[in-house]
Amino acid sequence: MTAPDSAARPSPVVPTVDYDQDGVQHGFLRLPYSRDDSAWGAIMIPLTVVKRGEGPTALLTGANHGDEYEGPVALFKLAGTLRAEEVTGRVIVVPAMNYPAFRAGRRTSPIDQGNLNRAFPGRADGTPTEKIADHFQRCLLPMAEYVLDVHSGGKTLDFVPFAAVHAVPDARQQARCAAAMRAFGAPYSLVLRELDSVGMYDTAAEAMGKVFVSTELGGGGTTTARSVAIAERGVRSFLRHARILTGAVEPTPTLNLGMPSDACYVVSEHAGLVEPCVDLGHPVRSGQLLARVHDVQRTGAPGIDYRARLDGLLVGRHFPGLAQVGDCLAVVAVPEG
Repeated sequence: MTAPDSAARPSPVVPTVDYDQDGVQHGFLRLPYSRDDSAWGAIMIPLTVVKRGEGPTALLTGANHGDEYEGPVALFKLAGTLRAEEVTGRVIVVPAMNYPAFRAGRRTSPIDQGNLNRAFPGRADGTPTEKIADHFQRCLLPMAEYVLDVHSGGKTLDFVPFAAVHAVPDARQQARCAAAMRAFGAPYSLVLRELDSVGMYDTAAEAMGKVFVSTELGGGGTTTARSVAIAERGVRSFLRHARILTGAVEPTPTLNLGMPSDACYVVSEHAGLVEPCVDLGHPVRSGQLLARVHDVQRTGAPGIDYRARLDGLLVGRHFPGLAQVGDCLAVVAVPEG
């Protein structure tokens, strides 16, 4: 007997709101989850829907990784303040997409160790993380024309504040994504080159032809007043660009950046104590020392130098003081006209 295809199963996630109802609704995405302390329990993912009349839909998400906080701060605040009379169309706000990870302050879920941003398209009969991914893939993403996923570096990375898109095959889609990225108005705008895009929320949205914008707005597992302000302003500018929120997008200076090759990434081949040698946002030249990794098991051993492989700007770095083999030490991007 052949097992039923996961895609043929209905999503076990049930929204407690009506997406077609005008007005402001606060509710949950309810995912049944039987566990030791609650046999018929559920994971309750907070959700807000603001709708008025006909128009485009924007899907706004934060905490795709649970230790990244600019998105949750900006989106919980937006959910509590956005009024229906400001909107033409619909805004779906999920401030903490991977809610179990968010509540635990972890990148991945404490329930199944799942990395939501590597779990797409998900499975309706899979782990809790896969079920969340499946619901976004089959239920939420198809509703939206515009998708904004707010990230930062979490506990292990730190970034200059940038909005980002990826290169996609469709030139018209690429142009629409780039325009939305510029409208977000972060200090930097980056065409991001992923080392591996398989299973990403980004990839799922882009494959559906959505206008998709992501961000990296800081890091270290915390926020700053500046990074939160960038997120809050950027979210509303994104909605204005989509013509969902009333008002014009205010032009904001942004430096356009690209990543022409994998040489933009500097990966550690040694474990040890990290000595940063260049601060974020500073220009670098090919061959310039970016970081040094020191052996912590003995004294007297020379540090290992890691150097830039192209000219550009240091836009990301390893955050903790200690690194493991395979950790990303630095990210260099190249200014574009």
